[in-house]
Amino acid sequence: MSHLIPTYRLQYFSRPDDEVADVFFLDEHTHTSGPPLRTPYRGNYYKIGICLRGTAELKANLETYTIEPGSLMLITPHIIKEWTSFSPDHDSLSIFFTPEFITTRNHIPVDHFQFLENATRPVLPLAAPEAQSITASLRLLQQKFQAPAPYRNQVIKSLINSLLYEVIGLYDQQHAALQATQTRSQLLTAEFKHLVNAHSTTERSVKFYADRLCITPKHLTETVKQVTGKTAGEWIEEAVMLEAKALLQNQQLTVAQVADLLHFTDQSAFSRFFRNSLGLSPTAYKQAG
Repeated sequence: MSHLIPTYRLQYFSRPDDEVADVFFLDEHTHTSGPPLRTPYRGNYYKIGICLRGTAELKANLETYTIEPGSLMLITPHIIKEWTSFSPDHDSLSIFFTPEFITTRNHIPVDHFQFLENATRPVLPLAAPEAQSITASLRLLQQKFQAPAPYRNQVIKSLINSLLYEVIGLYDQQHAALQATQTRSQLLTAEFKHLVNAHSTTERSVKFYADRLCITPKHLTETVKQVTGKTAGEWIEEAVMLEAKALLQNQQLTVAQVADLLHFTDQSAFSRFFRNSLGLSPTAYKQAG
């Protein structure tokens, strides 16, 4: 179903006279159009970037992230994201590339691709030495991207591969540190959120997730509420609404088709769910978009 959600292609960032893009570098001197603010969307590309200055806010799936100087950004095609704000002084370095660009002729190891597909945290705050190292790697990519040369794409692919080794190492370190300090309730809540992101379009009952986690629905609801301030049912509802709002932006889909894709019994049931959550009917939301 993900192909039905508005998907911005990489060439959307490029100038109109550019050829179809498989790789693109965005620096502090490049001004280009990107997906509109406050609109849920997917992209057909990966992005690895570092914030140089200023701030931004990103919503990815069910979480909100504040991006500050030194924040590492890892954006993948499969997550729904929504940029809600950028400060006037925000600048970053980012390499964008499509899956086809890095997998052609097996230029990327299988474990790297699996990491990209499974990455669930799009923003990672870095210590100063780590941020400097990532910035240096991106500056080298910037140089090679901007200088036409023989085997340019092969050089860029090799540098992306090297950058991924750095990024995976940083994620592994922070994941291990987080695992060591999180409580049982926090770990359980994290597992629940992961399941919701994977199954919310087809499963909306708390019992389904409780069964997958081998606990009772009551225990799941109490634990999630304690850790996040929201119940398990509220998390599920938000996930369904996020998918619904993204699907409703596709003007080729009717409200009835969206209801069917989200496994509601009929359009009326979906409309009631949507209106109760947002205070607006799906049709009105679609027309407003």
